[in-house]
Amino acid sequence: MADPQARLEQMLARLKACNFRLTPQRLAVVKILAASVDHPGVERIYDQVKEVFPTTSLATIYKTVALLKELNEVLEIRFSESSRFDGNKPYPHPHVICLKCKKILDPELAGIEKLTQEASHRTGFRIVNHRLDFIGICPECQTQE
Repeated sequence: MADPQARLEQMLARLKACNFRLTPQRLAVVKILAASVDHPGVERIYDQVKEVFPTTSLATIYKTVALLKELNEVLEIRFSESSRFDGNKPYPHPHVICLKCKKILDPELAGIEKLTQEASHRTGFRIVNHRLDFIGICPECQTQE
């Protein structure tokens, strides 16, 4: 996990550099994403922001997340029914995803760079991005089976 304070400062610096206003609601969204290790969805971000700013609209959250995605400050992890977001590590990295509870973890795996180079070498592609997801059942859900 990246240092949440450092990520927050990076994200805020990027917004300022691009001349975007730092409203209290936008700042709240950025803080949540910078510190999050569990890859929240927009609705969960909305619930957290609404606790502090009750008049915040869901549209505000969607717009802020979309802006951060456009600036490459969050990584979107898409599912068939929804998306989750990683503001702490907004670059390609592997995920382990539970089919039951939808928990997402970021395992540190050796060899990802080598795997990317091998894919490029074997196909002739210039790899510009990748996504590697391992789908399964987490230990907590296995004990409930």
